[in-house]
Amino acid sequence: MTVLAPPARVVVRTGTGFAVASMTCVQLGLAVSVGLADEIGALGVVWLRLAWAGLILLVLAHPAVTATMRSAARRVTGRPTEPDVRTPISRSGLIGAIALGVVTAGVTLLFMLAVARLPLGTASALEFLGPLGVAVFRGRSVLWPLVAGAGVLLLTSPWQSDVDLVGVAFALGAAACWAGYILLTQHVGDEVSGLRGLAISMPVAGLVATLVAAPSAIGSMTPGIVVTGLFLAVLLPVVPFVLEFLALRRLTTAAFGTLMSLEPAIAVLVGFVLLHQAPGWTALAGIAMVVTAGIGAERSGAR
Repeated sequence: MTVLAPPARVVVRTGTGFAVASMTCVQLGLAVSVGLADEIGALGVVWLRLAWAGLILLVLAHPAVTATMRSAARRVTGRPTEPDVRTPISRSGLIGAIALGVVTAGVTLLFMLAVARLPLGTASALEFLGPLGVAVFRGRSVLWPLVAGAGVLLLTSPWQSDVDLVGVAFALGAAACWAGYILLTQHVGDEVSGLRGLAISMPVAGLVATLVAAPSAIGSMTPGIVVTGLFLAVLLPVVPFVLEFLALRRLTTAAFGTLMSLEPAIAVLVGFVLLHQAPGWTALAGIAMVVTAGIGAERSGAR
């Protein structure tokens, strides 16, 4: 029986839904991380999240676990699932997955170092230059990326504070890693079937974070903190990375990069609901612009 491919609009909307759900999980995870950072430091939280995430992805990608998940999905939906065809991982896919792990650790660690020296708005605006650059150079139109960039500037208002040049360097490094993350995630998703790409990249990210951050945080570890880190790793980064993996199999890197502009708006919403941080009129104008850009990207984002 011939299986028809879903319409492009359905594919784009599905990819957009995955991307928005991913960003929501990220912001919820960051909000939950605040208390834990007071105990083991910001870099300690990053290390704990990435180390647990690497172990979780190794387990999820195991053939026995994958078969169980497919069987459960078949029982719930009543529909047959695609067979898990485990073709050998190509050299290109393996190198890409390892590089993805390095930039995953890089964007997380460098952003936390930038936030330690810069206001969060300034760091966020500088970091967003990564996906915005991908959207501009890989896209067919620069309109939505420019609207998104202007909205992020209004939302974060980086001009309101003095700038630390070392902090700026950290934020720009995070931006470069984020751009590489977007490009490599799509490449690995195309080259490696299932979650095997993440099962390689996340342990690499955990190893890099361990080498960088573990020495300063290991002395503060307690059983309670370790368990909390496990639950936090599921919320951030395991679920978001899986969702982004799925999104980039359905969207162009340009559309995905522009959609990432919605993250500051989601951050404001999460901050308002959970942390009671009310945005000003400038921030609300920025939210309107990035949402508009996100909708525009969604309408022209099919691969």
